[in-house]
Amino acid sequence: MPASPNNAFNTQPPPKKADERNPNKPYTVKYSTLNPPTMATSMNRRNWLKTSALVTTGALTLPDGIFNTASATPLVTLRSTSQHNIEQRMAQDFPNLKARLFANENPFGPSEKAKKAMTDAMATSYQYPIQVVEQLVGKIAAAENVKPEQIMVGTGSTPLLQASAVFFAKNGGSIICGDPAYEYLPDEAEKNFGAKWVKVPLTADYKYDLDAMEKAIDKDTKLVYICNPNNPTGTYVDAEKMRAFCERVSPKVPVIIDEAYINYLSDPKGMTLIDCVRKGQNVIVARTFSKLHALAGMRIGYFVGQTEMLKNLLPYTVPFGALSALSASAALATYDDTEYLQGALKKTLESKEYLYSVLKKEGYTYIPSVTNFVMFPINMEGQRFVDEMTKRGVGVRFWKFNNKEWCRISIGRMDEMKAFEEAFKQLS
Repeated sequence: MPASPNNAFNTQPPPKKADERNPNKPYTVKYSTLNPPTMATSMNRRNWLKTSALVTTGALTLPDGIFNTASATPLVTLRSTSQHNIEQRMAQDFPNLKARLFANENPFGPSEKAKKAMTDAMATSYQYPIQVVEQLVGKIAAAENVKPEQIMVGTGSTPLLQASAVFFAKNGGSIICGDPAYEYLPDEAEKNFGAKWVKVPLTADYKYDLDAMEKAIDKDTKLVYICNPNNPTGTYVDAEKMRAFCERVSPKVPVIIDEAYINYLSDPKGMTLIDCVRKGQNVIVARTFSKLHALAGMRIGYFVGQTEMLKNLLPYTVPFGALSALSASAALATYDDTEYLQGALKKTLESKEYLYSVLKKEGYTYIPSVTNFVMFPINMEGQRFVDEMTKRGVGVRFWKFNNKEWCRISIGRMDEMKAFEEAFKQLS
């Protein structure tokens, strides 16, 4: 099929590598899971440390031409989105909450295998974790029946989504996303690069309106971004509908499917869209170890996509995703730890059912959730509700949409859910 002018495979080549003696010029990252170093091509340690430091400070080295001003420099600190700012402020301002229910974490902690792997990795943590990263990529590739070069790892999925925001928005255009949905990528693109964020309202049952999203595509569309299951609503669009959507849309414009919460579904293998990648479609699937695997603090995620597409993103990422030896080792150990994953899921479902019962007893409705968080409408202004709950030692989040005020509560341990119940009854 002839390539569309909007197709991200038809892009300018990545920026040329700078003279290493001139640090003010942009450079292209040479090594990654797409081009791993061999005995004959050892890694430039200083470049790796340099780019790793940039990511941990929230900055990216960008090629010339992204900012059409004479004063723009390659080093640009991107503004954080409101969602991340809110959660960061709550974590900093209220570290001693009785119930930390605002960040969609797995409160049951990492698996024993993951903890042992991290402890063992400390002995050789003076070495760059090249081998363990390659092992992790190989394990994921084998499990998903894709090639290792179709996988790109990062410190959580967030830096990869940020790289996507830079790449797809650097020349303007628009990004289509649901509303409400996980806003990090389109918000970064809009705030930092002037891309238009096309928000498509959800359906009456709070799911993505795929037909409306497809109709919204035009000559300016650079990307369609879908978080499925969706954050903050906790809803899921049927895999067959999603596959049909990607088959129709991906020849016109790239599609990113964020599957951060896929492991909370009953059949993740059958419900993922990675098979679209295997079919050669212009689709990227984002995954993270921050949710059910309980490694949010270790920061590890990955993209699965077409090799050429990932190469387009490569100049905006870092070698080996800047993964530490501990994080890569933990992810490798917990990737297919079925016993742990099933146990954590069981406890999550028990806490969620308890939450449902509390809401029902207090006369509240809620959006049925397939994830580790639940959204329900509240009877007071959202910020005031959050403030009152925080005073009572319970951290939650709020949203406004459909002319209603909503609370999103992350599923916690049973003691945290009971702390929520005690505080909630005082306000309901």
